[in-house]
Amino acid sequence: MSYQAPIKDFLFNIEHLARIEEVAKLPGFEDAGLETAQAVLEECARFNEQVVAPLNFEADKAPSSHSGTSVTTSKGFKEAYKQFAEGGWQGLQHPTDFGGQGLPKTIGAACVEMLNSANLSFALCPLLTDGAIEALLTAGSDRLKSTYLEKLVSGQWTGTMNLTEPQAGSDLAAVRTRAEPQGDGTYKIFGTKIFITYGEHDMAENIVHLVLARVQGAPEGVKGISLFVVPKFMVQGDGSLGERNDAYCVSIEHKLGIKASPTAVLQFGDHGGAVGYLVGEENRGLEYMFIMMNAARYGVGVQGIAMAERAYQKAVAYAKERVQSRPVDGSVKGAATIIHHPDVRRMLMTMRALTEGCRAMASTAAAAYDAAHHDPDARVRQQNQAFYEFMVPLVKGYSTEMSQEATSLGVQVHGGMGFIEETGAAQYYRDAKILTIYEGTTAIQANDLVGRKTGRDGGQTAKAIAAHVEATEKQLAHGSHDAKAVAHHLSKARHAFAEAVDFMVGQARTDPNAAYGGSVPYLMLAGNLVAGWQLARALLVAEAELAHGKDAAFMKAKIATARFYAEHILPRTAGLRDAIVDGAGSVTAMALESF
Repeated sequence: MSYQAPIKDFLFNIEHLARIEEVAKLPGFEDAGLETAQAVLEECARFNEQVVAPLNFEADKAPSSHSGTSVTTSKGFKEAYKQFAEGGWQGLQHPTDFGGQGLPKTIGAACVEMLNSANLSFALCPLLTDGAIEALLTAGSDRLKSTYLEKLVSGQWTGTMNLTEPQAGSDLAAVRTRAEPQGDGTYKIFGTKIFITYGEHDMAENIVHLVLARVQGAPEGVKGISLFVVPKFMVQGDGSLGERNDAYCVSIEHKLGIKASPTAVLQFGDHGGAVGYLVGEENRGLEYMFIMMNAARYGVGVQGIAMAERAYQKAVAYAKERVQSRPVDGSVKGAATIIHHPDVRRMLMTMRALTEGCRAMASTAAAAYDAAHHDPDARVRQQNQAFYEFMVPLVKGYSTEMSQEATSLGVQVHGGMGFIEETGAAQYYRDAKILTIYEGTTAIQANDLVGRKTGRDGGQTAKAIAAHVEATEKQLAHGSHDAKAVAHHLSKARHAFAEAVDFMVGQARTDPNAAYGGSVPYLMLAGNLVAGWQLARALLVAEAELAHGKDAAFMKAKIATARFYAEHILPRTAGLRDAIVDGAGSVTAMALESF
């Protein structure tokens, strides 16, 4: 089945939950209202449905290949990327000063989801370029900005993020790549980096590597790490490309999924040293790299939503055409399509509710990002920044874990045919697995949520979110039977969250094993609640729109989805609360030698 972008759902979220007309009042976004959003999304949908999505299945079977020091991407990727760059899609959210379109994240996030639903392997290249752009915008010198940003924003060049080394996975304190100052403002870089997404490819004329390394004499640990720009080809004073830099791909990984995305092992400095340029100040590299990582973490969360959407669409199409068994209610005489069977409906509704809940959460977070960066009121910026930062581990962690469940259900709906690669359902399951791992595993997101986002402010941001949830409950309590049912389950989930927050605040310093042993359940509880809250908000809007006779089929489906989420997914929060608060001791009770 071909991919069809869920334009209606994107626009519903953008208009009613993210409130695009409020975003359009922010300085710089005056022309980015609902009309603009619709035009951009419709054009983006056409490009991804017609150009990018058709490459997905075949590229999985015939992935990128490595020869010598070069990589050839899957058939059609180079041509599709050319159209992507020429269409201005790389620069959608980036500043007009460097050739971008300067649109808000509220619109850009929907376009990112479409690209990833169409072809996750292809979409990974722009994702890393976005991160490189963000880092240079924040910490790059004027010279670095003028040299690299316009070409990155246009998509003419692509960017990478070089953190991981063979001996240093997530523990960046163990980074050994070294940087030797040359006395002319440049550095020579020596070392090996692994798991570098699109570290080598044939789709763009240059690749701009952002590399973590230690300057000679730097402090040990994370305090001694610096960040460098290391281009594949040297850039001349007039902006043209010169000689090849001493940075080469020595191999690419053979992976479970995202097979068409070349994941490279890069070797720097085997032939005298790769020329690098310091970003910002020495020994602040990790600080700058976190800018890239936070941008990428939100993007990876959107990838999880994208995979769930693609798996859902395929499962629904199969369920509507696969004939097997008589319905238990006798509504069809003889065998019927499997969508008539209650458990298939349950699986499809679970996929749909999880996907729409996470999409709504991501859209709301994007609007907060826009306000945090553009609102003229410092207090409003601060409030939105706190909310957005709390949301990032939820969007990344909960949405990617959700994608595991949704894509697995997609295989299950297909039955035995789902286990057969030719049907395509298994690819989404395989592709989605990496999402819970890269840019920080779910545990890393959860530790961030516990330590930086909950413990550091004594749970104030978390409690403020809970207060907003409670306000939505009060609105629901005055509504329809559906609204009251959602309010009941939302209230129980909020109370579970509040107890978990109090536990984390109380234990994070006094008994860190107790707190961090429940960090992932805490993240899943928080993500579950916030996604359910957004669907509850959506239900209120849908009922109001329905009362005015607007798009009855869509609004009724939105109400049904919100109620299903409340009754089938929100109740999971109670068990998560019990595991966090009551089960902390059993996590570390077993002696190490007993494992």
